[in-house]
Amino acid sequence: MNDDLSPEKIMQLGLGFWGSKTLLSAIELGLYTKIAETGPLDCEALSQALEIHSRSASDFFDALVALGMLNRDQGLYSNTTETDLFLDREKPSYVGGMLEMANHRLYKFWGSLTEGLKNGQPQNEIKSGGEGLFDAVYGNPATLKEFLKGMTGLSMGANVEVARKFPWKEYKTFMDIGGAEGGLTAQVALAHPHITGGVFDLPVVHPFFEEYVESFGLEDRLEFRPGNFFEGFFPKADVLAMGHILHDWNIDEKRELIDKAYKALPEGGALIVIESIIDDDRRENAFGLLMSLNMLIETPGGFDFTGADCQGWLKDAGFRETRSEHLIGPASMVIGIK
Repeated sequence: MNDDLSPEKIMQLGLGFWGSKTLLSAIELGLYTKIAETGPLDCEALSQALEIHSRSASDFFDALVALGMLNRDQGLYSNTTETDLFLDREKPSYVGGMLEMANHRLYKFWGSLTEGLKNGQPQNEIKSGGEGLFDAVYGNPATLKEFLKGMTGLSMGANVEVARKFPWKEYKTFMDIGGAEGGLTAQVALAHPHITGGVFDLPVVHPFFEEYVESFGLEDRLEFRPGNFFEGFFPKADVLAMGHILHDWNIDEKRELIDKAYKALPEGGALIVIESIIDDDRRENAFGLLMSLNMLIETPGGFDFTGADCQGWLKDAGFRETRSEHLIGPASMVIGIK
């Protein structure tokens, strides 16, 4: 046996769900929000505040310390800089909505990944005769709110980068197709006062959009356009965006949505596709590849794709110029100019 070889990486990855579920349970219990509210607490006080049993409380808290998700100093537990900013539900920077959804839905569905790999079928509610992802989510106001906040949290970093990197000064109007609460449009409008636009999404999303946009005082510049993007036409604007939309659908549906965007844009207009774009060599962006497996779990035909794939689809639709640009973390945007 080679003395330089170790199974550590294998075991760490194979048992990675231990740490994942520990963090998800901490978020579910509201641990970070409670500490942000009260300040540092000792083990007994924190256990009582979260209403958890004393048996494994110290193991739970100290595991979070070891994972870098909690601080402990002189017996008092406090949030780290990152968890205080991103996992306190009372802060606008909260990204835990996506993790709450992962805890409530995805965690159990991913237990059937092997079955999905064998039969190519979704492993979510559909498997037991229930509704599909979007029917299940959009049909329940509480679940929808969690989902929309999850999408906002997941996309926040990328949205800020799109607002910073795209040449918005060359355009005046913007519409986000399937834009949910309005996370992207809000960031663009905040960074570029000359831009007006809004979100095109299902009617049930409208009140959540209004609440979110009003929190930034942008209701005079951003509007909600109700509709189903597989029915009728897209709203016209100088720039259209689809963030974490195309990966939900099969190849024919992807092409249909791109074609609709092309038809809605003026000459010189731009389409921005934002996803966890897989690197062209399919070796580096593990998150993008795992997200594609999540599409197997959640959808009948969805999959993620490389920048080269997306640029090819845009060119097939008629876009005269395309490029791919990294945003932040696993997220990139593919831009098509008509």
